[in-house]
Amino acid sequence: MNNVFKVEIINPEKSFLSKEDVAEVVVPAFEGDMGILKDHISIISFLKPGLVKVIDTASNDETYYVEDGIIEFKNNCLSILTSNIFDIKKIDKNKVRDILAKAEQEYQNQEISDEAKYLVNHKIEVLKSLTLN
Repeated sequence: MNNVFKVEIINPEKSFLSKEDVAEVVVPAFEGDMGILKDHISIISFLKPGLVKVIDTASNDETYYVEDGIIEFKNNCLSILTSNIFDIKKIDKNKVRDILAKAEQEYQNQEISDEAKYLVNHKIEVLKSLTLN
């Protein structure tokens, strides 16, 4: 296929995902949700808490939750480095609720910076959407 590129998602434990036949990836970048297609300009960006959607050539999609990370797209290869990632189809709802409870507790911390508060608030919104599904 002409319109495919490679994606690699890596976390500290292992290479989480490696696919050669990706048509599009949507990432939760600080600039907003960003769609990456073949021949996208080279880019490096930070991730905020949110959902990474990987779409293959048959329009099948896989969705993953990330808390943070860095993306780099260069020479039709997208690398995503993240400290925490999970497949939303395979995650236990109780684990999501636990992460949500910790985030809500962190949000109540009076000593948290405005930037950290913004990120935690966004994380809470995304986690709440996962528990409702």
